[in-house]
Parts: sequence; C-alpha cells; structure tokens
Amino acid sequence: MLRAVDASALSLARSDDEPPLTIPRDPAREAARRELSKRMYHENDPSWFQRALDAFWDWVGRLFDTASSATPGGPLGLVVVIAAIVLVVGALWWRLGTPSRGPASSAALFDDRPRSAAEHRAAAEAHAAQGHWNQAVQERMRAIVRSLEERALLDVRPGRTADEAAAEAGRALPSRTDRLRSAARDFDDVTYGGRAATEQSYHRIAELDRDLERTKPVLANSTSSSHSADHNARRGAAE
Repeated sequence: MLRAVDASALSLARSDDEPPLTIPRDPAREAARRELSKRMYHENDPSWFQRALDAFWDWVGRLFDTASSATPGGPLGLVVVIAAIVLVVGALWWRLGTPSRGPASSAALFDDRPRSAAEHRAAAEAHAAQGHWNQAVQERMRAIVRSLEERALLDVRPGRTADEAAAEAGRALPSRTDRLRSAARDFDDVTYGGRAATEQSYHRIAELDRDLERTKPVLANSTSSSHSADHNARRGAAE
C-alpha cells in the first residue's frame, strides 16, 4: 500500500509532459501518512476496547510464559503450584473462618430483635442438628445470658458483651465463674475472632446452660446475713 501511495505522490508531483522526478524521502513519507490517515483505510480497524483487551491478554500470556519458565516442570508444574496454593488457602479459610474487622469488645451479644431463652435454645439445637457449630455456639451462649436475665440474675442490657455477661453472672454464681468465662471466650472466638467452633465446644456450652438452670444463685443479702450470723455467734461465744 505504501508503494502505491508513493506512486500516487510521484504522479501528482509531475505532469504528463515532464519526465519522472525523484521525490525526496521526507515529503514522500508525509504524503503517504496523509493518504493512510483517510477514514477509508480504517473502517475495519478493531475498537479501542478490543485493542485494550488484546493488550491485556498479551500481558497475561507473557506473564504466564515467564512464570512457566521459572517453575520446575514448565506449564504443568505452574498449574500444580497454583492448585496447591488454592487448596491451602481454602483449607485455612474453612478452618479459621472469615476474618473479623471489628474488635470483640465493641460488639454486642444480642441483635436488635429480642428473643427468649427458649427461642435461642431451639435455634441452637436446630443449628447443631445440621452441624453448623458456629451458629449453635452463638445461639446457646445467648440462651444462657437471656436465661440469667429472665431469672433476674442479670439486668436487661442490650449492649452487653459476652465477657461482661460472664463477669456479672459470676458474682451471682461464683462456682460457675470459670465455665462462664470459658463459654464467653468460645463465643468471642467464633463471632469476632474468625475461629471455627467444634461439636465439643457446643456440648460444653449446652451442658453449662443446663447446669445453670439447676444452680441456685448466691445472693448478696444472703451472703451479708451469713457473715452477720457468724459474727454474732463468735461474739456470743466470747461473752
């Protein structure tokens, strides 16, 4: 095409009666550029999107070729390495759960819709029956706290965290303080720490829930009366 344009430029530069002339290189190049810039020569050119897409796939191809040359076994070895990385990432994601972005201390134990302890227990059992141990642990811990609120051992406070509930409940149920704190840690690990619950952790919290139902609280007035009675008895004996 360039030769045809050069020929056209030469024919324009001379008349029919004059002998052929040699056009300098630069004017010939400029004449060819003007000729090729006409729209008729670009009607079938690819769009800018197609050109960008072709450039992207060319870059991917070069990247793959470079990685293949650096990996033992060539392209097959690279595919094996990528598959192994995907499997490791998937296993870690399944084991640890979705990473949490918020701190545990700022998140509340309950959502906006209040439910009874019985409703939380039923939800926990339904999740456990399906093997959804994360949700089962969460609902059983909520059942424990709601039950303590229903028994007036805890005041109803929507913004309470699991750690706060365990600490407050431990004052009324001192013999269960350690187990309450352990249950709160399990709840925080599952809900905010990205850990995966197990069947054993759920059964521990469920057993604690049943045990708390049978445990009588140690009331502050009873404790004070006991101390007062012991003090009076000691005084009487001394007199």
